[in-house]
Amino acid sequence: MERRGLSPETIERVLLAPEQREQVRPGRDVLQSRGSAEKSEKVYLVRVFVDLDREPAEVVTAYRTTKLRKYWREET
Repeated sequence: MERRGLSPETIERVLLAPEQREQVRPGRDVLQSRGSAEKSEKVYLVRVFVDLDREPAEVVTAYRTTKLRKYWREET
């Protein structure tokens, strides 16, 4: 998280209230939410991969991307 410039608060916000959730494989989900940089109007996506087949669940990795078109699913 530190290397990618993500604060624990940002990760916690996504974990507690993800805008979208998708199963990557049985036992692993990706949770994601949109956000914006403080000094910019640019919207980004925070993606958090979580192993749910452990107790407690474990964050595998997290990153921020501007590729919303690639990862964001429009609800139909």
